[in-house]
Amino acid sequence: MKLFEHEAKDIFRAFGMQTPPGGVAKTPEEAKKRAAEVGKPVVVKAQVLAGKRGKAGGVKFADTPEEAAKHAEEILKMKINNLPVKAVLVEEKLDIQQEIYAGITVDRNERKYVIIGSGAGGMSIEELAEESPEKIIKHHVEPDFGLQPFEAREIAIAMGFSGKNISTLAGFFLKLWEIVKAQDVELTEINPLILTADGRFLAADARLNIDDNALYKHKKLIESLKREPMEQNEREREATQEGMAYVELDGDIACICNGAGLTMATLDAVSLYGGKASTFLDLGGGSDAERVEKGIEIAMKYGKVKAILVNIMGGITRCDEVAKGIVAAKRDGDITVPLVIRMVGTNEEEGQEILRQAGIPFLKTMEDAAQKVVSLVEEGA
Repeated sequence: MKLFEHEAKDIFRAFGMQTPPGGVAKTPEEAKKRAAEVGKPVVVKAQVLAGKRGKAGGVKFADTPEEAAKHAEEILKMKINNLPVKAVLVEEKLDIQQEIYAGITVDRNERKYVIIGSGAGGMSIEELAEESPEKIIKHHVEPDFGLQPFEAREIAIAMGFSGKNISTLAGFFLKLWEIVKAQDVELTEINPLILTADGRFLAADARLNIDDNALYKHKKLIESLKREPMEQNEREREATQEGMAYVELDGDIACICNGAGLTMATLDAVSLYGGKASTFLDLGGGSDAERVEKGIEIAMKYGKVKAILVNIMGGITRCDEVAKGIVAAKRDGDITVPLVIRMVGTNEEEGQEILRQAGIPFLKTMEDAAQKVVSLVEEGA
C-alpha cells in the first residue's frame, strides 16, 4: 500500500521526526488558509501517488497566501501520470543548506533490509546511481539485531557528515528504522531530507510503502487514511478487479504471462535483447479464454504499447484456452500492434493448432520470442 506524502509525514511526526510545518488543502481557499497559518513563503505540492511531480508542474513555490491559492487552483486541475490531483500539501519553504537522500528498502537477494544514503539528494536515486554511484552509501541491516546506534553513526560519517550532524543524522536513521519495523514498510524514501541553515534535519518529502500482506495488522492506520488502500489508474483498477497483477513500466512492450516468476523472467529476456517492457501483466493460474482476452484488452489500453509478448507456461493454465483467448482478442479488434506468442505445457499442441488455424504465428522458446518482439518494435520505430 502506497501512502501519500502527507500521510507518510503524519507517521514520521508520530515517531518524533521533524517535517516542515504546513497542512493539506483540497481547495484553493484551504491552500490560502494553510499558507497564512505557516506565515512564511511556502511550497505547494500535488498529492498524488506518482513520481516526478516537479517535472510535471506539480510543485510550485509561493511568497504569499494569495499566490499559494493560485498555484493550488492550477495544480488541482492537473493529472500526473494519468492520476487526478485531489489535494495539495502546503508547507514552509525551507532555508536549505544541503539536500540529502535517505531511504530503506528490502534487498531480496541478501534477504535483508538495506539503508541507502547520500549527501547528494534532490535528484532521483536512479539518476544518481548512474551519474555518481560513488556518492551512494549502502548498509545492510542484520535482521536478528536491527539497526544499531553505532551503525547509524557510521552511515552518517560515510555520507560525509561531521560534528554534531553525525549524531543528529544517526538519530534520524534510527527513527526511520523504527518506523520500518513498526509499520511493516517495504520501502521508505526521503528525497530530499533537508539540512537547514540552522542545523536541523527535516523530511521535505516522504515516500512510504507498506507491505500489502501485513495490512491486517494495521487496521487503525487504514481506517485513519479514509481512502482505498491504493489509488490506481483505470487500467490498474480493472486488472485488480479481475484478480490480475498489473504494473505499468516505462517501455513499449506489453508482457502478458502466467505467474510472477515467469513474468519477471520475460521482462529480463526482453531487456537482454535491447527492449523495454511497458507492462507487467500476470494472468494468474487457471486462466481461461475470457480471462486471457480481458488481459490483452487491459494491456492494449496503455498508450505506450507498441507490441505484445504473450509467454505462457501451461500447468493448470491450459494452452488451448490461452489460444482461444488470443484468437478472440484478435477477432474482436483488441490487438492493434504486433503480437508474439510462446506457449508450452498443458495442451500445448492443441493450443498451437488453434493458433495455426487462425493464421497466428507462435514460437517455442522464450529467448526467440523476446528477440522477435524487440525486433518488431525496432522495425516499426
